Amino acid sequence: MHRLRCFALCATLLCPSPLLAATVFRCEDPGGHITFTLQGCSEAQDLQLHRAHNPTPGSGQPVPLAQTGKTTRTRSQAKPSAPLVVGEQGDGCGNRVTGSARRTAMIRQQVLAGMTRSDVESALGKPDKISTQNGRTRYHYRDREGSSRQISFDDAGCVKGKP
Repeated sequence: MHRLRCFALCATLLCPSPLLAATVFRCEDPGGHITFTLQGCSEAQDLQLHRAHNPTPGSGQPVPLAQTGKTTRTRSQAKPSAPLVVGEQGDGCGNRVTGSARRTAMIRQQVLAGMTRSDVESALGKPDKISTQNGRTRYHYRDREGSSRQISFDDAGCVKGKP
């Protein structure tokens, strides 16, 4: 029986009742240092009382964290009439192949002029052989039937178009 009473006492002490509102003392010393406390302020500090209301989640209406105000637009903030392009991602090949055409070619396992080496490897896989001559690279592919295919790249690493 003694253990049961001890357990009940410990459970009561460990489960504090929720504080929904409290009075908080705002103490400011002559140096401007501000302290918030529940115990009160010393005689040398300036005292102000604040009521802190901390509702539990879901206990009623939402409490706004900040008051929103109407913004005004000045002349310097006016929207520009034409779109402004700050930066554009380049693929090193002059962006000759658009994103949708590149994806379609990769799905169909086709190679278009202006694709990069990584685009070709994404479409056809790793080459069977790579040859380099005068700084220009060629990928050699051989399929199961024995037919071969060569893809030539220029100095920038872009697929060359047919002359």
